Amino acid sequence: MFSHITVGADDLEKSRTFYDAVLGSLGYGPGVAVKEDRYAYPSDKGLFLIVRPIDGQEASYANGGTIGFTCDSPEKVDAWHAAGVANGGTSIENPPGMREAPFGNLYLAYLRDPYGNKLCAMHRMTA
Repeated sequence: MFSHITVGADDLEKSRTFYDAVLGSLGYGPGVAVKEDRYAYPSDKGLFLIVRPIDGQEASYANGGTIGFTCDSPEKVDAWHAAGVANGGTSIENPPGMREAPFGNLYLAYLRDPYGNKLCAMHRMTA
């Protein structure tokens, strides 16, 4: 459904360290320098990018926005969360765990990256 997701960062190396850790915990490789102002994390399902804002203004986050990453197990969600906290992220909302939803149970964890972007790791539980 999505071709790419991009988040802004003023300190690309700080953000690269964070995203190398959280995306690495999900099995993705480290960020690839595309230019001096961006890193890309390619996959067969899309592209995730961290960029220095091209308008020259400070990076900021989307109020109400969340970027969700699919995980194939609750253990991957926990590893993602731990990697994020250990690399400059902030745990937010409830601790990682199962949440009931009308469309099925989910195992979720939430973080804010070093620039305040809200992230979620999600595993859909089987019945």
